[in-house]
Amino acid sequence: MEKNHEFDDIRPLYDEEIPAVIDELLEDPEFKRVVYFILPYTDWEAFKATMRSFKTKGAFQRDIVSRTVKDLMAKTTTSVTLGGLENLEKGKSYTFVSNHRDIVLDSGILCILLLDAGLDTVEIAIGNNLLINPWIEKFVRLNKSFIVRRGVSVRQMLEVSTKLSRYIHHTIKDKNQSVWIAQREGRSKDSSDSTQESLLKMLSLAENNFITGIKDVNILPLSISYEYDPCDYLKSREFQLKRDVPEYKKSPLDDLINMETGLFGHKGRVHFQIGHPINPEIDKLDAHLDKPEQIKAVATIIDSEIHLNYSFYPGNYIAYDRMTQNTRFESKYTSEDVDRFDKYLKTKLNAIKLEEKDTPFLTEKILEMYANPLKNHLLVVGEH
Repeated sequence: MEKNHEFDDIRPLYDEEIPAVIDELLEDPEFKRVVYFILPYTDWEAFKATMRSFKTKGAFQRDIVSRTVKDLMAKTTTSVTLGGLENLEKGKSYTFVSNHRDIVLDSGILCILLLDAGLDTVEIAIGNNLLINPWIEKFVRLNKSFIVRRGVSVRQMLEVSTKLSRYIHHTIKDKNQSVWIAQREGRSKDSSDSTQESLLKMLSLAENNFITGIKDVNILPLSISYEYDPCDYLKSREFQLKRDVPEYKKSPLDDLINMETGLFGHKGRVHFQIGHPINPEIDKLDAHLDKPEQIKAVATIIDSEIHLNYSFYPGNYIAYDRMTQNTRFESKYTSEDVDRFDKYLKTKLNAIKLEEKDTPFLTEKILEMYANPLKNHLLVVGEH
């Protein structure tokens, strides 16, 4: 296939670019520090030789990325499972649209689960706000990531969004390559997951008609469930800071701390559930809806499929019962589960560093994070 240079500033690396970029990474002292941090017993000379042996992104993912993510999972999870493979049509490419729990691992785990199932990995959408160091951009583009340019001016926004939309359409239709993108910019801090309408507008921009543009990218909702969110205490701290300091904004250092905590924190059981493609549901929409109503309707279809397919753990049921002040789900957990959850909650609250620490507020925010997925699931199945 002829190369399309329109996307050179955002696309993953071409395979022929890999040797030069690997050499640049190996010369970067910051990259070397990170390798030793994640793999402390690395033989650097052997590592360099291994890195230089890669001639394709696929080989790099199968050897380095898959092995590293699996090592992390072995240390930080109880189990990692995947369901819904029967919803994938062989030879077809999709846009996986998922809720967002972890900055790095949501897409990383999906890729290794697909590899283990004998399928190709996805191209990964990553915001340029996370490319804090030059080596990170090189590394993610080596790992089949494409760049989402954020923080641009209002004047530039349409041009940047249209280009991104064209790239995703090109990837799905011309390259027959699936992609992953989160349903909203950033993670939902309270775990009440909803699809950003601006994301759907962007995905459709490559075509003049919204419905045509959305159907062309074959959206496949993906539900990600973590038993424990390692960043829950950082998110609750951020809630209090935003409440008390109106001008508060996360710094690049905060992003790094969140990335590190998400990577190395305990997650318990993790489940990824692939939902049903949404095009058949889009075909059922009222033909007389105007564009804003169409966008809202498609967002609802995606949200319903994501909310329907969560997995739930004792902490979700305990948090829901506490938030609603009843015992509706007491059959779903034992007294040992309650003791374990309370101990976990106390440990997380103790980890929050704030001068004016509002413990009841912080507790409520963490409970919301674990209750909201169940609350949204019940709304979809009509049992709220």
